Amino acid sequence: MENAYFTLPASVFIRPAAQQDLTIIYGFLCELEEMLLDFSRFREVYTHNLTNPMIHYLVAERNGEVVGFVSCHGQYLLHHTGKVGEIQELFVKPAHRNQQVGHQLLAALEALAVQEGFVNLEVTTNQKRLDTIRFYEREAFNRTHFKLVKPIQP
Repeated sequence: MENAYFTLPASVFIRPAAQQDLTIIYGFLCELEEMLLDFSRFREVYTHNLTNPMIHYLVAERNGEVVGFVSCHGQYLLHHTGKVGEIQELFVKPAHRNQQVGHQLLAALEALAVQEGFVNLEVTTNQKRLDTIRFYEREAFNRTHFKLVKPIQP
């Protein structure tokens, strides 16, 4: 996706995230997770992932302000016999919700998925996020799986 940019309706510009977006994306993810994340560790992971060609970070800008973010991790899965993109995070600033920003981020991600040869885009969200589930269903994602999680304690 390097050097690929998308200009979409409603004066939203979608572009790959860069190192200078670290602080705003950190704030987005703290808000999304409803907790203060360790900034030093966040910076380390973010910086590492920016160099990974299987990880795609896109930001949405409106009037020069970053108002949204989506991350997608690509991986080759045996049971799909191909490359799958899994959306890890999607966040739109509250003041910009219901203005098609999330839709436009997903449209740009879908174009990238076609370009990258993905066979699927997948997403998992917490069951309590009913608005988020409705959003993804409106975006043509289907409820087909259950995700089970086991925390690993060192």
